[in-house]
Amino acid sequence: MVYRVLGLMSGSALDGLDIVFVEFQENGGKWQYEIIQGETYPYTKEWADKLRNAIQLKALDYQLLDVEYGHYIAGEVKKFIDQYKLDFKVQLIASHGHTTFHVPSKKMTAQLGDGASIAASTGINVVSDLRAIDMALNGHGAPIVPIGEKLLLNDYDLFLNIGGIMNVSYRKPDEYIAFDVCPANRVMNMMAHKLGKEIDYSGDFARSGKLQPELLQQLNALDYYSMAYPKSLANDFGTDVIYPMCAKSGYSIQDGLRTFVEHMAEQLKASLAALLNGDGGNKRILITGGGAHNSFLIERLTERLKEINVEVVVPDKVLVDFKEALIMGLIGVLRWREEVNVMATVTGADRDSIGGAVWMGQPWN
Repeated sequence: MVYRVLGLMSGSALDGLDIVFVEFQENGGKWQYEIIQGETYPYTKEWADKLRNAIQLKALDYQLLDVEYGHYIAGEVKKFIDQYKLDFKVQLIASHGHTTFHVPSKKMTAQLGDGASIAASTGINVVSDLRAIDMALNGHGAPIVPIGEKLLLNDYDLFLNIGGIMNVSYRKPDEYIAFDVCPANRVMNMMAHKLGKEIDYSGDFARSGKLQPELLQQLNALDYYSMAYPKSLANDFGTDVIYPMCAKSGYSIQDGLRTFVEHMAEQLKASLAALLNGDGGNKRILITGGGAHNSFLIERLTERLKEINVEVVVPDKVLVDFKEALIMGLIGVLRWREEVNVMATVTGADRDSIGGAVWMGQPWN
């Protein structure tokens, strides 16, 4: 069976809306994929500010923004379809939306981007609200990407996505483990803004800074890092806890960036050392997401992970940039087929689930 799908992803780093057109093929339970086209449409400052400040809105204004952002997404989808001449070729849209609130202890997560608005405006069937049922089943609703790693990318032992938050997955023969490691791009971008840049793209600012051992120790001592998995992070852990510690008076922004990069490397090494305890042989970790372009960060991760016999692999740019949007597309297809698309062993839910709300944009006649 062949499915031609648009996968949509908006990460917490607020870089823009990722759209990827993918052809999935399933044969006897085996999945293959081909990324036909991919594009990231950067957010205007106005939209980045709207999404960043959404958690401060009153209830009605938040709901209005949800609808407005849904129509915005639809507009970007139609632009993508026109740009790549995909009229009448897209069978399904799978939209992650943009995460605002994430409170696993209260069984609640919220992503902006009203699926009904996307479906109505594009005339294409849509799957959205991908995390909600897992949360209702006492799961963390995150990470949900491992189902795609399991079905599409099974040549690797470990997977790391460096987006607004850095999360890791470990594929074992009889178990799949995944969790959020620490904040990532969102914090680095906030510090880069202080230096007049949108991002520290290659890590040059961090490379020029001086490691601050006292700050590193304070970061590593935060309670989250001693918690057992499954576990997940809300954006405000990075913006309201980590960032003020790194940017506080007494350190240059460059020093804060340098120390934060080392913090990321140390937390990943510690997480993987615990995960791999007792598992023999060398492992390979596939690194994707915007942070994979940060050459200094990759250098530090490579150096630290070498100490525990883990080899870093950074794939081609298409997979680096669009892996999450690709897997959102697969999650949407699995929902359409009414097959499991969120794994309880990863999120800690009571059971596996088939997540996503379906909105019929295509007329029935």
